[in-house]
Amino acid sequence: MADIESLLKETRTFKPDPQFSRSANWNKKTVAAYRKEGEKNPERFWARMAKENVSWFSPWKKVLDWKPPYAKWFVGAKTNVSYNCLDRHLEGENAWRRNKAAIIWEGEPGDSRVITYAELHREVCRFANVLKSKGVTRKDRVILYMPMIPEAAIAMLACTRIGAAHSIVFGGFSAEALRDRIVDADAKLVVTADGGYRKGEPFGLKAQVDAAVRRAPSVESVVVVQRTGQKVTMKRGRDCWYHEEMAAASPVCPPAKLDAEHPLFILYTSGTTGKPKGILHTTGGYLTHVATTTRAIFDLKETDVYWCTADVGWITGHSYVVYGPLACGATTLMYEGVPTHPGPDRWWSLIAKWGVTILYTAPTAIRTFIRLGDDLPKAHDLSSLRLLGSVGEPINPEAWIWYHEVIGGKRCPIVDTWWQTETGGIMISSLPGSVATKPGSATFPLPGIDAAILDEEGNEVKPSSGGLLALRKPWPGMLRGIWGDKARFKEVYWSKWKNTYFPGDGAQRDRQGYFWIMGRIDDVMNISGHRIGTMEVESALVSHRDVAEAAVVGRPDEITGTAVVAFVTPRGGVKPGAPFIKTLKGHVTKEIGAIARPADIRFTNALPKTRSGKIMRRLLRDIASGREVAGDTSTLEDFSVLASLKESDEN
Repeated sequence: MADIESLLKETRTFKPDPQFSRSANWNKKTVAAYRKEGEKNPERFWARMAKENVSWFSPWKKVLDWKPPYAKWFVGAKTNVSYNCLDRHLEGENAWRRNKAAIIWEGEPGDSRVITYAELHREVCRFANVLKSKGVTRKDRVILYMPMIPEAAIAMLACTRIGAAHSIVFGGFSAEALRDRIVDADAKLVVTADGGYRKGEPFGLKAQVDAAVRRAPSVESVVVVQRTGQKVTMKRGRDCWYHEEMAAASPVCPPAKLDAEHPLFILYTSGTTGKPKGILHTTGGYLTHVATTTRAIFDLKETDVYWCTADVGWITGHSYVVYGPLACGATTLMYEGVPTHPGPDRWWSLIAKWGVTILYTAPTAIRTFIRLGDDLPKAHDLSSLRLLGSVGEPINPEAWIWYHEVIGGKRCPIVDTWWQTETGGIMISSLPGSVATKPGSATFPLPGIDAAILDEEGNEVKPSSGGLLALRKPWPGMLRGIWGDKARFKEVYWSKWKNTYFPGDGAQRDRQGYFWIMGRIDDVMNISGHRIGTMEVESALVSHRDVAEAAVVGRPDEITGTAVVAFVTPRGGVKPGAPFIKTLKGHVTKEIGAIARPADIRFTNALPKTRSGKIMRRLLRDIASGREVAGDTSTLEDFSVLASLKESDEN
């Protein structure tokens, strides 16, 4: 059943600042016109965006070829992502950007680099020539297994320059996980580093590559960036040093003229079981989507210093650290390390140091900083910030308010964005300066996006009712398939309703039409016949002043069907125990009703999260139910968290 009940009531509204609205890239009038065009003729709208935001070598013959579930966008057109991110900023009226900072990079130990657009262009051309010297062509796949260093972005752009599809594997993955992705992609070359820095210590990468490649016969070459200086083993005839190859490479490499549907990258998402899904994105449609959304949602200006805190190993890093910002000619900040090293105020010091104007981060990071206290950000000058963003999962209203007040100084609009690896770019988000925002709501689908909330039969649910989020029309940034598995592509995403994409999330739409994402449908609990999303119970818990973070799951119960189990991280100085448990149960009852009152509350210093910051609720479900933890744990950030949770007693 898809009728999810919405218990969370949020009435606070924040109107756009008139001054911000007047200077916004997409003002109210523009947004209204685009919405009208997007509803009436989405193909014409996206063609307009493609012309405004992307440079093409040759035009398309047809905007969209839609044979469900397969789409081709800008059929017959040719372009190049690297050209759009680099060359066009060095030519004609944009030539002044040659000396503009493209990438500001800060390493965890405190080393830094500022790379201009002209310098980045030269480095990308050199590495594109290195790839060609190793026999890489537009028919090949290249694996990138790297720390968060500029060479990762350079390698991405070099692949796009010659038309080789890249697949980035996050640097925290094991050798086995790396091997699985190399084999599935049938990759010809791996780009890696000797290692990187995390929490003040160097970690290794090359040894994992060696172990993975031993059982991946398709790999012919391994290129190694020297980052930490740690000793590594280099295999003669296969391995080479990045800096040595770059020194010998020409800085001239014309961009390949690629078909709009040419493969751009494969990004693997892991499931609970089975092999990871290789999500395939292509060139022209993806670039149109991310360039358009970057300019509109983040209201990018030439003077902005934009910081998306994601790693390039995740889709957010692809779309909104590298491709979107660089396509818009922006200055993008990359940071190598964790938020709390060498001190818990590292992020705030970086904002003050580099004059960051736009911050785009995840709710889990925001909640971590809430727990650390207000004094840390208040000790730094954050006055340069003018816009904040949230990504990765629904943000609970109290975290939204803290973000707005403490980090944004009550002056910065917040763009709460919903999208996925599969969608390529942002699908639902507020547009700053054009719409009032509500804490916890992603507001409305973007122009050209047909999102709806449906029941199991595919009918739209009534306002203020919960249901299943659906996308009823194709969009340019959409995935083009699962690499090498057409049957799985159809079954996972297109089998629930005819010609309609099911992202796997629950949602509700209030009476003003605002969308409220309720999280994964797998996380919905059936309690005494009522279907309740975990996000709303978590939001109720976190709204208590002494709670920093909470995760809620259901466990089997003979009477109610499912009992609510809450894992709670108290704020610093708060003593957990029976009195606090009683207080929290009463608080949830008061906030959203007795039906959602937790049966168990367990206190923990940390929650099991992926390396991109998402809470792994399926692991908590196993723990709450007394089962052995099962399924894929390769994305888990800290395995010691699992051990401590297993040892904790039920309250």
